[in-house]
Amino acid sequence: VQLQAFGGGLVQPGGSLRLSCAASGSIFSINRMGWYRQAPGKQRELVSTITSGGSTNYADSVKGRFAISRDNAKNTVYLQMNSLKPEDTAVYYCTADGIYLNSGYYLPSAYWGQGTQVTVSS
Repeated sequence: VQLQAFGGGLVQPGGSLRLSCAASGSIFSINRMGWYRQAPGKQRELVSTITSGGSTNYADSVKGRFAISRDNAKNTVYLQMNSLKPEDTAVYYCTADGIYLNSGYYLPSAYWGQGTQVTVSS
């Protein structure tokens, strides 16, 4: 299983970006997908998660500004980021856990993408 994230970049404060992350491999289903971020000198922190049923969870710092969604058929998760602030600057990592493979094998561990840089600056 591999996760590949896209969509990072440089944006001015108040701007928007949309991240996407596609999981590949012989995947039958993924329970939960989400995004974490890590700013320089800080620990990695949760941004948002979404289950296969559509239940979402957000960090307080992004509620009302970020929206997570997913396409189960494409094993892809999205993060729409609006009203971006300089403090949102970080490397954003996508994650997936609770994966069933087409073989029926269950992968209990979380898988991580390579990270994509988001920089919010004027």
